[in-house]
Amino acid sequence: MDILQGNQHANPEEFYNSLKEKLEGHHDFPEDYLFKFIIPTDQAKLTEIYKVFDGIKFTLGNRESKNGKYTACNINAFVLDADQVVHIYKEVAKIEGVILL
Repeated sequence: MDILQGNQHANPEEFYNSLKEKLEGHHDFPEDYLFKFIIPTDQAKLTEIYKVFDGIKFTLGNRESKNGKYTACNINAFVLDADQVVHIYKEVAKIEGVILL
């Protein structure tokens, strides 16, 4: 997963620090936050993503691409603060093949 492609930040920590600042400026936590991911269609990958949200109240919606090669995964989760959002993104980014949106 390459979060830096097309991004102005030189390294992941700069990216996540910038994300945290933007989240704090535009959101009123605690609240529901919509996470969006694209993954190769693979139940094991979905399970890995769901494990990241273990213990968090969430709803989800998945949709396969036309050819069935990829799955769009939308997870609406109740998060307490920007740090929790960043933590979730960092954990999901460790899963091979996942694209964060």
